[in-house]
Amino acid sequence: MIELITTAVMIAGSLLLLTYWFRYTCLLIVSARTTRDYASEVAMANHLSFLEVQSQLRERSADFDRLSDLLDRDYATVMRLVEQTTAGQARLEQQMLGAYYRVNRAWFRLGRRFSAQVALQALEEMSMVVSHFANAAGEAAAA
Repeated sequence: MIELITTAVMIAGSLLLLTYWFRYTCLLIVSARTTRDYASEVAMANHLSFLEVQSQLRERSADFDRLSDLLDRDYATVMRLVEQTTAGQARLEQQMLGAYYRVNRAWFRLGRRFSAQVALQALEEMSMVVSHFANAAGEAAAA
């Protein structure tokens, strides 16, 4: 019986550490700055609204569901741009950030019922992912 408890604790601890590593790595990726930020240029050229979403989130007076829909639309557009411009470069990074975006979207949908702060944080992290991909698409197009 003690072996079963020890195994369960080790598995739970390993899963928690893996989750922490994944989130930390994704936050490091999206917070990395390039020498020139192309995100605003890509947003204007493709009528993306993630910059508006980020400003409304800073004000904390917004309709979270509408902002989530805008981010989902922007994410789909930016992913098409990234696939066209990067031609398979940094595929692991794209997959990790794609999974991170989907996890945050699920966390937003679950958390908005219980806490506005949880929903706000999930939307902020979703917008950071969209901004990162917009910058990557602009950088690849400029190269």
